[in-house]
Amino acid sequence: MAANTEQRRHEVLRAIVADYIASQEPVGSKFLLERHQLGVSSATIRNDMAALEADGLITQQHASSGRIPTAKGYRLFVDNIHRIKPLSVAERRAILEFLEHGVDLEDVLRRSAQLLAQLTRQVAVVNLPDLRVGRVKHCEVVQLSEHRLLLVLITDTGRVDQRNVDLTEPLAAEEVMRLRDLVNGALVGRTLDDACAEISTVAAQAKGKTLPEELRGAVRSVATVLVETMLERPNDRLILAGTPNLAGTNLLRAGELTPVLEALEEQVVVLKLLNGVRDMQVKVSIGEENEDEELRGASVISTGYGSQDAVLGGMGVVGPTHLDYPGTISSVTAVAYYVSQILLSEKG
Repeated sequence: MAANTEQRRHEVLRAIVADYIASQEPVGSKFLLERHQLGVSSATIRNDMAALEADGLITQQHASSGRIPTAKGYRLFVDNIHRIKPLSVAERRAILEFLEHGVDLEDVLRRSAQLLAQLTRQVAVVNLPDLRVGRVKHCEVVQLSEHRLLLVLITDTGRVDQRNVDLTEPLAAEEVMRLRDLVNGALVGRTLDDACAEISTVAAQAKGKTLPEELRGAVRSVATVLVETMLERPNDRLILAGTPNLAGTNLLRAGELTPVLEALEEQVVVLKLLNGVRDMQVKVSIGEENEDEELRGASVISTGYGSQDAVLGGMGVVGPTHLDYPGTISSVTAVAYYVSQILLSEKG
């Protein structure tokens, strides 16, 4: 009997959460009976709601109003989502086609942020991958003039970095190919840390006059720029989409989401959150569960993209605590999956 009562109260909680997410209005016992086939009397429902309130799962804003879920109630609701509603075949095909039109890694990730914002009607956040997690695929060396080169460093994660190199001595056009071969011999196939060490060794050889005299100055200059590039932390770049979606919420008018908007604008808090993503599992943080105070008026649903062996970055959705958890989790999961597939296919 006690088990049946507990199960029914979970059903009542699920109904309250679902109705509040849909209407953003407090939910009363009469409304529950009209909308849901709970198979019990209104008195039983009122008793169940009183028990849920005593457990801190729902609350009453005013004496005569219905109930709304608390953060604890949302957590129990999320923890008991046993099956996320899958996206339709048409929705998945549309996601894949939209992402596949991206011209490079950054464009794919910008498209993923736009998609998440459209699908969830919340704020989507994506951070660009850390250049250091990949291996060097190629370094193109382009001569702009006798005293200037353009380096294009490409990793197998799809990241592209461009840097200009000013030379202390003129470099003949016929020496550019030799320089390119020398640089790629030191870099290609290596992790960023190993590539830094190898190109530093090549630069030391230039100082020791091991290399041809006509290349020594260029090698030293190129090596310096490459080491600086590979030691940078370029994942401190955040893509945002859908920030206006928060503008119409009741919580924003009440001032509860103002710190969230400020955190999105400053980006530091959200970058810290996404940089902490370590796997491909979807994580849901609700209200006070968020480590940073600025996000404690919001819920964050996030996951990694890339592969289980090499998570390249994080993406997710930031919204009010009454967001559509099943739908948002489904959207974040699907978009992260297709972004990962596109990046892995390019890597292969």
